[in-house]
Amino acid sequence: MQSIGIAEAKNNFSALIDLVEKGEEVRITRHGKEVVRMLPVRRKPVITDEQIERELGQIDALHATIQPGRSVRALLDEGRQS
Repeated sequence: MQSIGIAEAKNNFSALIDLVEKGEEVRITRHGKEVVRMLPVRRKPVITDEQIERELGQIDALHATIQPGRSVRALLDEGRQS
């Protein structure tokens, strides 16, 4: 990660873009406080369709274990006894 002031960033913008394209994070500051964060665009999705399906399946399985009509208090008490 690189931190740089606005004036220097303005003068070296193309070089900063090159750094970001290579995966570097660049933070631009004004009077020592971060005002801009430049990050590379992710070329691959963060999560795949298969991972989403697996997570949704786990959520469905969890929902199936919940018994309707049980109060939150009863569920908390049961959890404490386990």
